[in-house]
Amino acid sequence: MKKTRSKGLLLIICAIMLIGYSCKESFLEVPATGQLDEAQLSDKKGLEGVLVSVYGQLNGRANRMASASNWVWGSIRGGDANKGTDPGDFSDINPIQRFQYITTQGVIADKYTGLYEGVARANLVMRLIGVAKEDVTDADKARISAEARFLRGHYYFELKRGFNNTPYVDETVDYGTGIEKVSNNKDLWPFIEADMKFAYDNLPETQAAAGRVNKWGAAAYLAKVYMYQKKFAEAKVLYDLIIANGQTTNGKKYALVPRFQDAFKASNDNNSESVFAIQAAANTGSVNNANPEFDLNWPYNTGPNGPGNCCSFFAPSFELGNSFRTDATGLPLLDGTYNSAANELKTDMGLKSSDAFTPDAGPVDPRLDHSIGRRGIPYLDWIDHPGNDWIRNQPNAGPYTTKKYAYYRTDIGSLQDNSSWTPGYTAINVNIIRYADVLLMAAEAEVEVGSLEKAREYVNLVRARAANPASFVKRASGENAANYVIDTYKTAWASKDAARTAVRFERKLELSGEGHRFFDLVRWGTAAAEINAYLAYESKKLSGALGGSTFTANKNEYLPLPQDQVDLVGKDILIQNPGY
Repeated sequence: MKKTRSKGLLLIICAIMLIGYSCKESFLEVPATGQLDEAQLSDKKGLEGVLVSVYGQLNGRANRMASASNWVWGSIRGGDANKGTDPGDFSDINPIQRFQYITTQGVIADKYTGLYEGVARANLVMRLIGVAKEDVTDADKARISAEARFLRGHYYFELKRGFNNTPYVDETVDYGTGIEKVSNNKDLWPFIEADMKFAYDNLPETQAAAGRVNKWGAAAYLAKVYMYQKKFAEAKVLYDLIIANGQTTNGKKYALVPRFQDAFKASNDNNSESVFAIQAAANTGSVNNANPEFDLNWPYNTGPNGPGNCCSFFAPSFELGNSFRTDATGLPLLDGTYNSAANELKTDMGLKSSDAFTPDAGPVDPRLDHSIGRRGIPYLDWIDHPGNDWIRNQPNAGPYTTKKYAYYRTDIGSLQDNSSWTPGYTAINVNIIRYADVLLMAAEAEVEVGSLEKAREYVNLVRARAANPASFVKRASGENAANYVIDTYKTAWASKDAARTAVRFERKLELSGEGHRFFDLVRWGTAAAEINAYLAYESKKLSGALGGSTFTANKNEYLPLPQDQVDLVGKDILIQNPGY
């Protein structure tokens, strides 16, 4: 009897509990499987894992156009290259190269949301630091916070120079309540500076793992942030420290690698020139660890990524090729005459690969043939570039193929990954900042503060490396593949204007195809003049792709904010950029 009464009471209690739960919405809330909450991530292992995910967003894998390589946003818009391929392939890039941006452009939304994904991941790290468990030491907190804030500063830097001011959100904002109502009425520069300064003050000089930013990488990035704000004296202080004392993750002093091309080889990743780079690895069991930046940007048909595979994107421009012309003394044609009929490079435009062709015999900077694939010149360790056979649509793309971040034949199966739809995934790191960039930024700062001779010294370091005969492209016979003529600046520059012109042109040559050019032109205030001159010249060669294109000053310096974001937040809160 007692046993029966106890059983009945238990049933009544259970019924009451079910009634109580059924009246609460929490009864319907089931924790997501395969998902960790903040409490599970707040130990050291969890924090380090989330931090790795912040680094993982640097290549914008799910949002390809968010990548820090900026091959579209910095290089194509800057005149280093055009989209290439066919007009209908990835046609969303067509309006970008023509400066006909619209607010609903998918690639623009990808850039914006991909960068904010990086911001969100960095902010999660910072929130977890605030609830870190006992196994996370104060030293751990300082380092992890510094890395996260450096990366957050990077993502906001990309947003700032891409879109001007966008909403600022840090770890103190509750993502569940009203984040969509944040305005873009604050200047991002002070927030970016604060993150980079914190990173510089708290990061170690070396790191245990390749790819993690160290104190010197933060110093270089902070100096770059200063340069964009024309704080040249502040930047110079940091550049002096970096050049004198800076060192790579493994403790080696920063230096230019002896051969220019070796700065872009997977087998030479994390070299003495690598200040901060997106890390990549091939054949790890997941293609997601490989470099997705340039899986479209290969010679077409029978070359690397062939036979019959993708895609002939990112075709270097005629104007860029001409820029590598030198005079008889080995100096660039700073007066702009490189585009004249007498100086422009001879190409095989309009010719089939079966047609006879002799490459240009005039003097050129040897960096030309490490930056641009052109007919009749050896293409890495593959074959002599055959011209039209490697171009998907020559009237749309021109006669050149990209070369700087191409993989070698000897990389196949080791530093190149065959586990996906295309063999274009590689182990090649992408430099966000390399030492040549630091030297040329330092030269620029020296010019602006009046130290022209120091600027010339830095530029000559870069040119002397380019002039190393061991780096010249050779034929099988051992002869130079072209008429390479290059030298350093032997005499002092006559004026600040002359020095400024030389330094800026050196950046164009040295850093072509690395995503810098457009942003340099904008920060120098020369974008409208230089880009319109480029479009006027290039459109005569590629009328279908670029004919009628115009850069509009005070508009095209920045991308429009994505229309879906403006609609979500409200046009009175999220203020659209001028002209859109």
